[in-house]
Amino acid sequence: MIPYRKDLKTIARALRTNMTDSEQALWARLRGKQLKEIQFYRQKPIGNVIVDFYAPKAKLVVEVDGSQHFTSDKIKRDERRSTELEKQGLRVLRFNNL
Repeated sequence: MIPYRKDLKTIARALRTNMTDSEQALWARLRGKQLKEIQFYRQKPIGNVIVDFYAPKAKLVVEVDGSQHFTSDKIKRDERRSTELEKQGLRVLRFNNL
């Protein structure tokens, strides 16, 4: 298990109850090991961040980015987040939900 900041757990729970339509649609296809019997978790704390979807067995993070992610500041922040996750041996896939 990759360690995470314990204070992120409460925030992650809140995010699970307020998923975007795109996140809900993707979760409907990922939950219950529907994809090659791989377990995914949603709104999962990893290190200092909360990722949209995480498959530990595949070492895969899936992010669904809305329009708020396309400002120059947010693009740089997302790049730093991806780099941090990749340093932990994870592959990051980002999808645009526009």
